Parts: sequence; C-alpha cells; structure tokens
Amino acid sequence: MSEILEGLKPLRVRPKRIDAECYNRIRVRLMRTRRLPVRVAVPGHPGLEMILTDDAWLGVDAHRNDLPIIAWSRFEAKARTGLREPVPCRLSLYHTHAGLIMGSVLEALAGGEWENVEP
Repeated sequence: MSEILEGLKPLRVRPKRIDAECYNRIRVRLMRTRRLPVRVAVPGHPGLEMILTDDAWLGVDAHRNDLPIIAWSRFEAKARTGLREPVPCRLSLYHTHAGLIMGSVLEALAGGEWENVEP
C-alpha cells in the first residue's frame, strides 16, 4: 500500500471499479509527470486537493490541515485484458459524505486541466 495512506483509518472501505476511460486519462497524466507524488486542486471542488501516486489517489481538505476525505488504491489494472475494461480498486471513505463526490472528482481529474499545488 502507498505511504500516503499509512496510518489513515477509513470510516468505510468498498470494492469499486473505475471506468476505463477515466482511469486511463488519469494514469497517462501521471506518467507524464516528472515527480511523484503530485498534488493538484480538483476543478469544481474548492478546497479539495488530490495527492496522486502510482498506487494511490488521496483526496484531502486543504482548508482543514489536509484532513483525508477519500482515496482510491490497490488498482488491479494488470488483471484486465484490455484498455477498455474498468479497473477494480479499493475505495476508502474518510468522511461521512465522501461518497457523494467520488464520481465528480474522478470526472474532474480525467477531464479538465490539472492545477498543480505547491507543497
């Protein structure tokens, strides 16, 4: 498991599948990044920032001392037989309402331009 998730205790953990197009777009952007982890602001979600590594994507509330909100990890991309198949992963929810934003966060990361945040 990624170091960015060490010591964090989620409220709930669920198996999830990320749409292939969304996963692939985010992964391509990460592969083009020269330094990991990368921290980006999420378009359309003020205060929400994502800390992205190869093996985990952690969403934090930057206005509340990086309080964890949501995380995707344990991606099983190698198990799929084609690039158009969804990617199984683990979804960890650290906030009671995190499930309400999970879809829009992934869409924002896959769609718009990332705004890098200085550490």
